[in-house]
Amino acid sequence: MGYPEDALAQDEELILHRHPHWKMLVLPALTFVLATAVAGFLLGLAQTRLDGTARTVSSIAVGIIWLGVVAWRSVAPFTVWKFTHFIVTDRRVLIRHGVLTHTGIDIPMGRISNVQFRHGLIDRMLKTGTLVIASASDDPLEFDDIPDVEHVHALLYQQVFDSAQQPPQQPLQRPIVENDDPNDRNGW
Repeated sequence: MGYPEDALAQDEELILHRHPHWKMLVLPALTFVLATAVAGFLLGLAQTRLDGTARTVSSIAVGIIWLGVVAWRSVAPFTVWKFTHFIVTDRRVLIRHGVLTHTGIDIPMGRISNVQFRHGLIDRMLKTGTLVIASASDDPLEFDDIPDVEHVHALLYQQVFDSAQQPPQQPLQRPIVENDDPNDRNGW
């Protein structure tokens, strides 16, 4: 069983699991291509114009700078994207993000009082947007770059409506157990 199934309670049904929209990976991808092109050009320039130790040192320096730029501007945003989860179950909305430090928000369906979405022209063309969830006592929470935000909004609204229509669950009661041991003085 993989994530997000590991985060679900017993008998909880997964309805939707999404990562942020791919548009947040466009700039990191362009940065990777541009950094690689510049590094290749500089390496070619160093190979033709420099000799000996200068060529080796400049090639190593270009490689280290390229690696730093790619790790900072391409790998890190991809990792953030990969480890960000927007999950809707039949009982709650879960948001999880982080790699080394994992943080999350759980919003029970019964506490959600309002669900909104917004998206501009570019977001509409890419079928993404911002989802706003207001719970009964907290400030509204905004989640950017939700793919197919209109569908998610409608699905979440339906789940909130369904949870409001269901009768509240009865709390679990401990079973009554008769004590058959006459020597047990704690059972009265």
